[in-house]
Amino acid sequence: MNIYGIFKNDLDQIANKLKNENILTHEAFAVERPKDAKFGDLSTNIAIVSAKQNGTNPRALSEKYVEHIKALEYVESVSVEGAGFINVFLKTSSLHKILETILTLGNEYGSSNIGNNEKINVEYVSANPTGPMHIGHARGACFGDTLVNVLKKAGYDVTKEYYVNDAGKQIDVLAESAYYRYLEALGESVTIPEGCYPGDYLIQTGKKLAEKYGNSLKTMENPIQEIRFFVVDNMLELIKDDLARLAIKHDIFVSEYELQKTGYIEKGINLLEEKGLVYYGTLEKPKGMAVEDWEEKEQLIFKSTAFGDDMDRVVKKSDGTYAYFAGDIGYTVHKLERGYTKLVYVLGADHAGYVKRLKSIVSALSDNKVECDVRICQLVNFLNGGEVVKMSKRAGTFVTVGDVIDEVGGDVVRLMMLTRKNDITINFDLKVAKEQSKDNPVFYIQYAHARCKSVLRQAKNDSPDAYNLYLNKDFSVLNNLESQEDMEIIKTLMLFPRILEQASIHNEPHRVVFYAEELANSLHTFWAKGRDNENLKFIQKNNSQLTAARLIMIDCIANVIASCLEVCNVLPVEEM
Repeated sequence: MNIYGIFKNDLDQIANKLKNENILTHEAFAVERPKDAKFGDLSTNIAIVSAKQNGTNPRALSEKYVEHIKALEYVESVSVEGAGFINVFLKTSSLHKILETILTLGNEYGSSNIGNNEKINVEYVSANPTGPMHIGHARGACFGDTLVNVLKKAGYDVTKEYYVNDAGKQIDVLAESAYYRYLEALGESVTIPEGCYPGDYLIQTGKKLAEKYGNSLKTMENPIQEIRFFVVDNMLELIKDDLARLAIKHDIFVSEYELQKTGYIEKGINLLEEKGLVYYGTLEKPKGMAVEDWEEKEQLIFKSTAFGDDMDRVVKKSDGTYAYFAGDIGYTVHKLERGYTKLVYVLGADHAGYVKRLKSIVSALSDNKVECDVRICQLVNFLNGGEVVKMSKRAGTFVTVGDVIDEVGGDVVRLMMLTRKNDITINFDLKVAKEQSKDNPVFYIQYAHARCKSVLRQAKNDSPDAYNLYLNKDFSVLNNLESQEDMEIIKTLMLFPRILEQASIHNEPHRVVFYAEELANSLHTFWAKGRDNENLKFIQKNNSQLTAARLIMIDCIANVIASCLEVCNVLPVEEM
């Protein structure tokens, strides 16, 4: 039951009725929660947007809507505020119905079919396979994986994809670095040259190479090429292990090397040539900045500015080799061939310059039919009690995901990475992540769920009559929920389907965690008030009807918090 969606559909019907009476036409409008609860439970700007289109006074037009809105069965009262905003208070019985819906649907409450099984590809993490994941990768991993769950909740058909960058020069450097560790494993004294990967994580790879090849690599003409794919596979296993500890498992791993080998770059360039979207020429040297692939010679160039990019992009250099961007072209063709109607890329802060070029190539190759959304996850400042944490000894150059999970656990990492919108830098403080306080959102949310479960266990022993009413889902007891505090919690629960819907529409999974914090705060506030006001205690010793009603409400809170956590792939705790 999404009361926001129900009200929006009813407004559409009212607007169509007024249109048929030649009173107005209407365009897109919003149904929101009023910023101030004193104005109502729901608010809409339909009269304002309709008035603009019809050249009429919005307040006068709003009165025509009010006449019809008053007749809706779930509406208690209607008022018009400001320039013509229509505010609605819901009937208490309608609010009680929300609790009944939650308890009946369980973890399906909030699910919808707005996606209509549309095929979406979400590519996330895609860290270079040159070592274990660092803490920055974890942010994109948690963001992307939670976004996938949000989209699935909204009825989309989603593929979770990882692009393996295994065709670049960095892989040759990785293989060379592993070769030195191989020599080390054979007992030789080695110094890792500058420019190679110094991390201790390659020691095990070197030992595996020694087990596999013995001394034979030392006599090979090109040992680096021989071990290249073996080393990449080892690094991918490290990455997959880190992802598994975050409860993340991709559906598909796509190899850059394999795409190049099977001709996808050529296929993409041929398609652009057929569309007249590439040309031979020389780009003007940009002022004040260095640009990859720029040279003062004729090159093959993609007309990316025709699709909103800041500059056209080099596809093939003057010496006939492909520019880095050519790989994106081939990969885009590969995605489009699989029938996706929307592509989502989750990238790190260092890829902010890729947004327009990715959107341009998707638009060009799909004839503007496929939507492309690029989400940039900003940096993670890793702290401990406000102090910057030193680099990982194991990795050599960065704080690894594994290090952090060892300290606080995977569930904490996942939730902490979603406590800010993706385009805002996160301060991940180990000390805060371990605290049992309101400052730690992970603890605060989990404690709310555990507190709900504790109340239910206590009621089973202390108030068996009320517990049986709750257990048998006797929803008639909900008429006992009348206090303002009860209504505030129900109205917060009412928001959940809309939160999921908006999170899926805007690709913003952090909304789920923000909402979980709000719901947890509602519960903790109610609990605190119960210390001073006997009428607000969840278990009423002499009133089994009210107790049963509160137990239903408590179970609904636990249910929705658990759903929020499950969307984040976090296991809700029963006790703390």
